[in-house]
Amino acid sequence: MTVAARHPIFSIVELLGGRSSGVGDRLAGLVAGRRSKWVVVLLALLVSAAALALGGSPRVSQEVTAALPSGADSTEVAALQQRLPSASVDPALIVYSRPGGTLTDADVAALGERADAVTAAFPDSPVSPPVVADDRAAALVSVSLPADLPTAELGTTVERLRAEAATDLPDGLRAQVTGNAAFTADLGAVFEGADITLLAATALVVALLLLLTYRSPWLWLVPLTVIAVGDQVAAKVVAVLTRTTGLTVDDSTVGITSVLVFGAGTNYALLLIARYREELRRTEDRHTAMQRALRSAGPAVLASSGTVFLALLTLAAAVTPGSRSIGLAGAAGIAVAVVYALVVLPAALVLFGRGLFWPFTPRLGQPDPTRSGPWSRIGAAVVRYPRRVAVASVIVLGVLATGTTAISAGLSLTEQFREPVESAEGLETLAAGFAAGTADPAAVITSAATAEQVASAARAVPGVDAATVGETDGDLTQVDVVLDARPGSEQSFDTVRALREAVAAVPGSDALVGGTEATELDARDAAARDRLVVIPLVLAVVLVVLLTLLRAVVASVLLILTVIASYAAAMGAGWLLFRTLFDFPALDAGVPLLAFLFLVALGVDYNIFLVTRAREEAAHAGTRAGMVTAVAVTGGVITSAGVLLAAVFAVLGVLPLITLTQLGVIVGLGVLLDTLLVRSVLVPALVSMLDRRFWWPSALSRSEPEPTRQPAPLETARS
Repeated sequence: MTVAARHPIFSIVELLGGRSSGVGDRLAGLVAGRRSKWVVVLLALLVSAAALALGGSPRVSQEVTAALPSGADSTEVAALQQRLPSASVDPALIVYSRPGGTLTDADVAALGERADAVTAAFPDSPVSPPVVADDRAAALVSVSLPADLPTAELGTTVERLRAEAATDLPDGLRAQVTGNAAFTADLGAVFEGADITLLAATALVVALLLLLTYRSPWLWLVPLTVIAVGDQVAAKVVAVLTRTTGLTVDDSTVGITSVLVFGAGTNYALLLIARYREELRRTEDRHTAMQRALRSAGPAVLASSGTVFLALLTLAAAVTPGSRSIGLAGAAGIAVAVVYALVVLPAALVLFGRGLFWPFTPRLGQPDPTRSGPWSRIGAAVVRYPRRVAVASVIVLGVLATGTTAISAGLSLTEQFREPVESAEGLETLAAGFAAGTADPAAVITSAATAEQVASAARAVPGVDAATVGETDGDLTQVDVVLDARPGSEQSFDTVRALREAVAAVPGSDALVGGTEATELDARDAAARDRLVVIPLVLAVVLVVLLTLLRAVVASVLLILTVIASYAAAMGAGWLLFRTLFDFPALDAGVPLLAFLFLVALGVDYNIFLVTRAREEAAHAGTRAGMVTAVAVTGGVITSAGVLLAAVFAVLGVLPLITLTQLGVIVGLGVLLDTLLVRSVLVPALVSMLDRRFWWPSALSRSEPEPTRQPAPLETARS
């Protein structure tokens, strides 16, 4: 028994590097054998059915600290607040106003009647008397809803409250419900049915693009069905992980994971099918053709999926729970996607034979149209004028990247929604009549003995409108601090920083500042920290995978630099679109890291597909000629894969959250730039300029092989 057989990990590493034909042969023979293909398909059906039936639903944490940065002051405050009596309630605020005017005496009288009616309609939720602003621009009624309501029930309760608050009002008087409970309900409404909407939109986009790519009435059904089943299995794997590992997810994490599975899985399918069709022109037996396709495309797909998988795992080093969840859930999804693409899909394709490609059925001895098609001419032109092409490409990327200099990061709570929602509009109305922080004051948790001193220290901080001693459990006391500045503004964050310094200076207080503004500040700081830690880890992972695959330092470093350039250009172009077309106020703080991760990990896929084929061709034709051939035979499939992946990420825009829209747009732009400019133009130009030095220090860099005549397709088939 060989070492590779005794230790599978060695075989995997060798396969990634393209050195182990034995492992590739065994995999190819297993999934594409004359008899074993039926076993693989049947086993896949049984395993998939079991996963769908037994996987269950994901565990969603109900802890208020679940979405807060690990170790931050706001996280500790949220945990300590659970000891206070108000931990059992979730406030909803009814804001009354008269647009374009002030409240009349009749309005104020009606508010008292409305408060009594709300009390009668919600007997278990304490309702405060109306509080009217000094300038009568607005009035406020607070309703304490139970804090343990499930999201769906909370949404129903808030809708009932909105209807009750707006009943029998004087003409022109408006009621809006805002506050934490209303924001939670509105966010839940955004994701209501989102999984079905997102899945349907993604499947529709993939189906349409596959149909256009293959121009066959049924070929597209096979990869779409296999990847769609893989997506559902991946969702069940994530659900199991949430119940066994402590992983928590939300609807956005589930949506991003689904997009990853569909996008990456379909990319791998496109590459495999393209190579299978190429081999069908050389080989009469479809089983042999698939086995050869797997041996050729398998290492590239494994390297690409391994890069994405390991890059996603680097998010485990993030302190932001949402980023960690996306990383672990996404890695699980990619693992499932590559299994379905390299194991299930080949067996399913071989079942149907050549007729699956009708009306463009590949025939034995048929010339490969890609070797003389438009991409062949593009590759030849780039190699003929590499310096001009490289300079022009760098200029384009540089101009687009200049947009990054104007990026403003950080969205406030009211700026999260792409479409207007009542909770956000109500908060703006409230700010017109009361201090901006009235609806959601900062929460200072301190020892009961020093509560008054802490309140006095808070009042002395510039930007603080009021500070009052609130509830206590005997040991801890909460001081409610109302800020003057608009929520989410730099002035508000500066006030929180000054407030933290002031209350911490009170001897024996051990005071901590939390609340929405403090949480947003901590989230921004955590996002900045995560970028400093995770981005170098991602680059290191990608570099190691490229070195393992190519065994060429120059090639690996150069490919990473080109993907980074794509990211910078996509960020700049995305920001210009957000400001000019979408009119977004800022970039969400977590988007730059996730966009970098997806663009570097997914973008390097196309370079891997291109360069591994170029290396294969360079072994007998030389570097420049090998690159022309690689561009010719991979251009169509990689372009199709890039357009498809960009479209799939753009589907995130069907959900009316600015964060997901921004992520989808930036990743989509980056993938298109990487596919249409970097991979098809810039990389071939750089390779042509460096020639065999591109492969240093591998054997290809030491001597350029003599060009040899490639066997004709028919000769290959008979050999």
